[in-house]
Amino acid sequence: MMKRFNFNTATKAMLGAGLLSLLLTGCGGSDGKDGEDGKPGVVGVNINSTSTLKAKFTNATVDAGKVTVDFTLENANGVAVLGLTKDHDLRFGIAQLTHVTEAADDPAKTADRGYQWQAYINAKKEPGTIPSGVDNLNPSTQYQANVETASKCDTCLVDHGDGSYSYTYQTNIANVTEPLTVTYSADATQRATMELELPQLAANAHFDWQPSTGKTEGIQTRNVVSIKACYTCHQPESLELHGGRRIDIENCASCHTATSGDPESGNSIEFTYMIHAIHKGGERHTYDETGAEVPAPYKIVGYGGKVIDYGKVGFPLKPAADCSACHVEGAGAPANADLFKADLSNQACIGCHTEKPSAHHSSTDCTSCHNATEPYGGTGSAAKRHGDVLKAYSDTQAMGIKFSNVGVNGTGKITFDVQVVDKDGNAIENKYLNQSSRVIVAWDSDKDYPSYADASYSNRRIALSEGTYNEATKTYTLTGTKFNLPADANGKTFELWSTLEVCFNSGGYGVAEIVPTDCSLPNVRKVPVKEAPYHFVWKDNGVDSAVKAKTRREIIDPTKCQGCHNQEIHHYDNGVNCQTCHTSDKTLKTDAAYPGGKIPTSFAWKAHEREGHYLKYAGVQSGTVLKTDCSTCHTDKGITLGRAPERVWRYGDITNGGADIWVSSDAGACLSCHQKYLSDATKSHIEANGGILNGTSAADVQTRASESCATCHTPTQLREAHGN
Repeated sequence: MMKRFNFNTATKAMLGAGLLSLLLTGCGGSDGKDGEDGKPGVVGVNINSTSTLKAKFTNATVDAGKVTVDFTLENANGVAVLGLTKDHDLRFGIAQLTHVTEAADDPAKTADRGYQWQAYINAKKEPGTIPSGVDNLNPSTQYQANVETASKCDTCLVDHGDGSYSYTYQTNIANVTEPLTVTYSADATQRATMELELPQLAANAHFDWQPSTGKTEGIQTRNVVSIKACYTCHQPESLELHGGRRIDIENCASCHTATSGDPESGNSIEFTYMIHAIHKGGERHTYDETGAEVPAPYKIVGYGGKVIDYGKVGFPLKPAADCSACHVEGAGAPANADLFKADLSNQACIGCHTEKPSAHHSSTDCTSCHNATEPYGGTGSAAKRHGDVLKAYSDTQAMGIKFSNVGVNGTGKITFDVQVVDKDGNAIENKYLNQSSRVIVAWDSDKDYPSYADASYSNRRIALSEGTYNEATKTYTLTGTKFNLPADANGKTFELWSTLEVCFNSGGYGVAEIVPTDCSLPNVRKVPVKEAPYHFVWKDNGVDSAVKAKTRREIIDPTKCQGCHNQEIHHYDNGVNCQTCHTSDKTLKTDAAYPGGKIPTSFAWKAHEREGHYLKYAGVQSGTVLKTDCSTCHTDKGITLGRAPERVWRYGDITNGGADIWVSSDAGACLSCHQKYLSDATKSHIEANGGILNGTSAADVQTRASESCATCHTPTQLREAHGN
């Protein structure tokens, strides 16, 4: 039987339309043409919403002096960044690497100054507001390298719609005569630079090329220092200068040229000069007309007449002659990393040593005498003279300290033998050792060292001159006569920390070699032997060799301290063991500038608060060292709270003439930065969570404290709170 189908009205209409379509298709073919596929859409992110940005030049050309550059914008994932316009804060610079020569002191000779950047875009600057009461300012008309702003040209920037762009410079580099004449050469290396600042971030880029060949490789370069070397001390965001716009060292070098200066101070801002002068810090000096040595810290007058005084900069503290701190050579180094050895730049010399480096110099042509090829008799090259300073430090790193025969004498005082040994393990005789240098004894070195009340650091240090010397074995026997061993010494971890120094001759005219020298001679250099403290566990009358000494909780990374401070930090410069003397309960020191008139002398307070580590707010205010970035010094574990509940801090009461107050462990760590700024609400919060801010003694704090800070203040939270 045939099935019946029942179609409703809608179904019938749909079938009818389909049948009609079929019939039409079958009638004589189509008289139309299928449309072409559209272009695929560009995958990208808008420039105003991107959270990351990388700019990269891809090409550059010069046509009759008009420079055109091509570049791309991408985010961190390689996605095109779209929508750049001339009205964004977009600026371009252009400079030429020129071989510079100048007349030498000897009229028959020409001095080679190597290759230097010279910007095509410059401005003539007259002194503005001159600050009053500031010394070492010499206002004068100066030129300054500059950049051009894209917003001043309606047609220069071309958006290709896919994250790639082109820009044609407004400056014609073939015809630069004002305010400085710069002669373009197609055979010379040119550098195009870009700086793009958005409300949320900034990006820089540079491009080096030789117009006559179009080459970007195998051309003349001047890339001397990597910004990675700067990051040894500086956090990356702290080097976002000129309002955060300029972040790449290549852009800095091609803008801070030899013709650039600061009109209000009269100081050069040429990159080589400026960087050396800044980092000489408070050690920079000159001589007045009487021949007396006077301070000459590098100063710049910024916008609004603000004086930036770099006299408080502490890197490299000593010896400042360690060129390798910034001029890092070897694998991955910049192409011209060894240029500082070429004896070409007087700017580097006078940046540190000033225009009158000593009472005996009248010329600033330092390299005419200090060079490796034709040095003036006895002077040596800069590398030799700076190497003289450093050789004593490198030699002592190969030396060592040997402790033995640790025990007690008849009166119950700790006694031990110590030798200073050379690189081959042979004991060094006493005439080469600074008799005033010391060994410091400590216990509970796995915790927070002896309390100041039990044994002050001044009593725990023993000078070589206080011991007896065995000339046959070249061994000192030292005894701690000024302190008592703890009654519960058994099982405690002890340390013997050497700050013993070896004497060396100083470098200078006619000095052929730096060697250990009799300490009784004048002008010797005294350098500590770098050796880790000797840790051991005490048992009865000496060392328990069967038990391994405990280690202190991880707090800071000492290599970061040495990376900034160089060979010498302040005193006792054998590594970073400051806390063995500067304990949390160490006595206060008078300081009229601090509220209450008394400041702590603990290591944490010095590291957090003192001017050398507080540059963002209390120092030069340049922003180039971010005191609030925990990673500058700390390890990841180093800011974990709650690990030392028995520790007690001594502070001065800022409302009561600096009278002693005692503070609990975690609260005391926070006060090393925040004491001056604590609000009543913050104090209540600390005390409500078991912290003590007003203890009358160490025992009082240890009895009452019950801190729960670590419950909320995790290392991650602390880092975020401090801008990490």
